[in-house]
Amino acid sequence: MENSQATTTDSPSAAPTLKLYGYWRSSAAYRVRIALNLKGLAFENLPVHLVKDGGQQHSADYKALNPQALVPLLIDGNERISQSLAILEYLDEVFPLPALLPDDPADRARVRSLALHIACDLHPLNNLRVLQYLSGTLGVDDEAKNRWIRHWITTGLTSFEQGLAAFEGKLSLGGRPGYLEACLIPQVYNARRFACDLTAYPRILEMVARCDDLEAFRNAAPEVQPDAQ
Repeated sequence: MENSQATTTDSPSAAPTLKLYGYWRSSAAYRVRIALNLKGLAFENLPVHLVKDGGQQHSADYKALNPQALVPLLIDGNERISQSLAILEYLDEVFPLPALLPDDPADRARVRSLALHIACDLHPLNNLRVLQYLSGTLGVDDEAKNRWIRHWITTGLTSFEQGLAAFEGKLSLGGRPGYLEACLIPQVYNARRFACDLTAYPRILEMVARCDDLEAFRNAAPEVQPDAQ
């Protein structure tokens, strides 16, 4: 694992009490970086390279911290929380303000439903270990693999776009972003990385545009992470 770097959206002198193990291009770690930034929480960014050395997530040292051998992993004192959405829920309960989820139960359910659609239905089909299995074990060539990626991203974003109709052009918390946007922006980043056509998703593009210039999202972007390549 590589050298760490402290990150904060608050005072430069703030001492990080949270540790985030992640990888610059991991969508799941990207979600957590956004959430931490939205809450203004300082954290120590600890890179785990998912490809180098056969994947540093498989090292004995890291698996001792997280037996799932996945990123992200949040450490808060003696607590270790894996899985990005579990981390977002933890952050909202332990550091309740500013909230990531709406107050109304029905609105919270709508946000969680769309976030789970990305985190459980869309993203896992295109994450690194699935793509490595397609290329390595099954011998799928790059052209076919990229068709696979674009198919599942397009399928997922099409239904996500329809789900955004309930928000009537607003962000998930009305005038500000939260849990939902923390899941959407990394997925759109992946869609653009794999040259997916996004013109059929005006609601998604509008939501992304409203987040792009916010410091919390800029500081969470993959290219500005200490391990970016």
